[in-house]
Amino acid sequence: MAKSSKQWLRRHVTDPYVRKARAQGYRSRAAFKLLEIDSQENLLRPGMRVIDLGAAPGGWSQVAAEKVKPGGRVIAIDLLPIAPISGVSVLQGDFRQAVLPDGDQADLVLSDVSPNLSGIGNVDQARALELTGAATDFCRKALKPDGVFLVKAFQGAAFEELLDGLKRSFSKVKVVKPSASRGESRETYVLARNLRAL
Repeated sequence: MAKSSKQWLRRHVTDPYVRKARAQGYRSRAAFKLLEIDSQENLLRPGMRVIDLGAAPGGWSQVAAEKVKPGGRVIAIDLLPIAPISGVSVLQGDFRQAVLPDGDQADLVLSDVSPNLSGIGNVDQARALELTGAATDFCRKALKPDGVFLVKAFQGAAFEELLDGLKRSFSKVKVVKPSASRGESRETYVLARNLRAL
């Protein structure tokens, strides 16, 4: 096992959020990122329709399904298979080609999607930027005009370009970094509200 793999495994096993996720029945530590952002921004409410892009293994979908009860609906989309989650409709495939089950638009689109990382900063940023652009395009067809979009982003050379793109598409854009996101990580999240008309 490579040294970096050993370091990652050691950090993962001792991570307090990984331990909390196991103890509380969440599929991933990412659940706590959404829980924290939701507690600050009041994103998830009963009756909402939520679409979770890049949803595997399902931590965000689990949180959303609980929060939108009663009467809400969560659709999880990912290339990878996702084990069934109560209250969640799972679509396996590329969200860029996804055909949604009905014509209703979402109140909230979540995107914790990440490209397969190469370790080359500029390449990874470009891939992440492309996915964010695709997720923004997805919002154009699937998000209500007054809806909310929460998307993962990475600080770096392309971050301002990503923000500028979101500001062209949404009237309110805000950067949030939950404490469950590792401090040394360049990962952050961007919250965008109210789609602008094309």
